[in-house]
Amino acid sequence: MAPAAAVAASIPSGAAFAGGSLPLAVLIALVACLFTASCVAELARELPAAGSVSTYAAQGLHPAVGFLVGWGYVFVEALVPPLLLLQLGFTTAGTLHQEWSSYPADLWWPWALAGAAIIAVAGYFGVRASARFGTFLGVFEVLVFLVFAVWLIGKAGGDNTLSVFGTSHTAEGYRGVSGVFAGSVYTVLAFAGFEAAAPLAEETRNPRRTMHRAVLGAALGIGLFYVVTTYAMTVYFGPDRFARFGASGAASWEGVARASFGLFWVLVFLAVVNSTIANANACANVSTRTAFALARIRVMPRILAVLHPRYRSPVAGIAVQTVVAVGAVLGLGFGYDPVTAFLLLATVIVTVVIGVYIVVNLACAGYFLRRRRELLKPVRHLLLPLLGIVAFVPALLTAAGLPVFDFVTELTAPVSYAGPIVAVWMAAGVVVLLVLMRRHPERVAETARVHLDDPSPTGLAQNGAARP
Repeated sequence: MAPAAAVAASIPSGAAFAGGSLPLAVLIALVACLFTASCVAELARELPAAGSVSTYAAQGLHPAVGFLVGWGYVFVEALVPPLLLLQLGFTTAGTLHQEWSSYPADLWWPWALAGAAIIAVAGYFGVRASARFGTFLGVFEVLVFLVFAVWLIGKAGGDNTLSVFGTSHTAEGYRGVSGVFAGSVYTVLAFAGFEAAAPLAEETRNPRRTMHRAVLGAALGIGLFYVVTTYAMTVYFGPDRFARFGASGAASWEGVARASFGLFWVLVFLAVVNSTIANANACANVSTRTAFALARIRVMPRILAVLHPRYRSPVAGIAVQTVVAVGAVLGLGFGYDPVTAFLLLATVIVTVVIGVYIVVNLACAGYFLRRRRELLKPVRHLLLPLLGIVAFVPALLTAAGLPVFDFVTELTAPVSYAGPIVAVWMAAGVVVLLVLMRRHPERVAETARVHLDDPSPTGLAQNGAARP
């Protein structure tokens, strides 16, 4: 979920609307995401499969929907590593140039390539090594920002106030509840990734229990982390000035650390850099496992299901993921510039991911209504999915740049290309789906299969492979 990068870059984008009421906007985003996290957790417990969201949609709605969800999910999760490698590159180059002017500010690509190599090596050695690597990096970044948050709260002293959880500090032009909800639309994007544990179900001990805890725990734990850190910076910086806060410059996390806390800014910088690598590593795991699940049933190229004989990692998928990441980083980074490339990829990713979340909410209701009626709980399986859909519709419209609300602005080129890119990819998925349904309908039906229920050794952690 890249909590440090989200705290430093994603969440401050909501300050332009919510201003000093941004902590309330984050809290609202947390509640909204918990609706969908609950649905994912319920489905992960019942359907522990590497296909994760595609399997959920296939079981709860229709195998054809499951295929399209998997098709889109693999696409965007494969784009997250290059997105974060671009951020790693321009963040590192910019900071080094700021410290030593002799370092070229545009020499960003070696850092991005170094990050790609680290992720590829971690993935090659299997999910145990990759997960431990990601956990170590994640603990470091969370500790740095928590320590900094406690420090900020202490320094704020008498300026600490619970009024930031009200609507009295919203930005000019977005007064009251409208500013808070506008801010929450942008902060909700920081929560994307809470479902990333689900595709590792086949490589996990006791997945029916562990996956449920992992998904809900990720959303709730990191959400509370976001609330605490955002509150700390808001009361320290000043609620009535917070509409000017952003991702860079003096009015930013690194800027405040530089101005007021000496060399502590170095730890903040390292935590953000660390966050990009940890999140890229996690999303590489997600994309390769989801691709493995679809290749295993032959709705994607069979080579993506090839496993390393010792580490049981999907080595072919990792190789493809690395090539895609490096190609996207260098192609878009040099074709435009790394920051513009970052914004374009981010918009593509957010558009599809939020669409997937909405479908998963529908799938939760459909699964328990159609297949497990004896387990149906109206609040958990009907009301929460409905609330999750309602919560994510404004975010989807914002990501797509559709000006339905007054705080949504139309996107400009090349970021506006995100919509057509998503449309072309999903249209290609529909064509592939029609071909498969005509020639191999049994393969599409296989998207609903939960392989852990089978005695055959078809899973990632079978044949003696270690389960983390």
